[in-house]
Amino acid sequence: MPEPGTGLALGLDGAVVLVTGGGRGVGAGIAASFRRAGATVVTCGRTTPPAPADEFIRCDVREPDQVSALIDEIVARHGRLDVLVNNAGGSPPVPAADASPRFSAGVLQLNLLAPLLVSQAANAVMQRRAGGGAIVMVSSVSGRRPSPGTAAYGAAKAGLENLTATLAVEWAPKVRVNALAVGLVRTEQAHLHYGDEAGIAAVGATVPLGRLAEPAEVGACAVFLASPLASYVTGATLAVHGGGERPAFLAAATAQVPEGAPA
Repeated sequence: MPEPGTGLALGLDGAVVLVTGGGRGVGAGIAASFRRAGATVVTCGRTTPPAPADEFIRCDVREPDQVSALIDEIVARHGRLDVLVNNAGGSPPVPAADASPRFSAGVLQLNLLAPLLVSQAANAVMQRRAGGGAIVMVSSVSGRRPSPGTAAYGAAKAGLENLTATLAVEWAPKVRVNALAVGLVRTEQAHLHYGDEAGIAAVGATVPLGRLAEPAEVGACAVFLASPLASYVTGATLAVHGGGERPAFLAAATAQVPEGAPA
């Protein structure tokens, strides 16, 4: 896969980019992609990574005062904020019948309300800049299909896509707001979700492209949406899922498929 920033002018040299939750997993892949594209990258999280590759500021994105301090610190250091990637999120698996109100509220806060909170603070800075800015939400295919075991997470991600479209209308023309609907990604925690190498390969085989995504591939899509190459794209959600998931009935059906017919 071509690396972002090689062989194509992305217009991000010197841009100041904030990636929430950018210290590991998909967030680290996104941060690395922007770094390769020539941007100055700032990441944030509740705990400091052992050896952060980018500037790091501690922040709980669910807390308004901490978010305000985060954005103020970035502007104080760099004088601007060009791109925000709302990547922080996630949820442990809990059956919906067993999820407590407090648990569900926490999942919604992290995956829906926190992106809104950080976006509001970033937008206030971007609206004052002549060149405006770009916001990229990291959503999930869980918001587009049933999400058994993570009901509140799937609902939050569905809401994030609507939020993306709404903010794109409210904050245009200065600030573009788009989202990525991310599918299965191979991160350092993939074994917790899919098992050993055989399990990871088996899960990857259910994807039309035959494998899980790499974090850098998600990062490349985030770079595109934030760059001038997507200057007329706002309010959109780009599916980054390798073709999605084959319908279960195809494996269950006993009908004979004529030779040469599509599978």
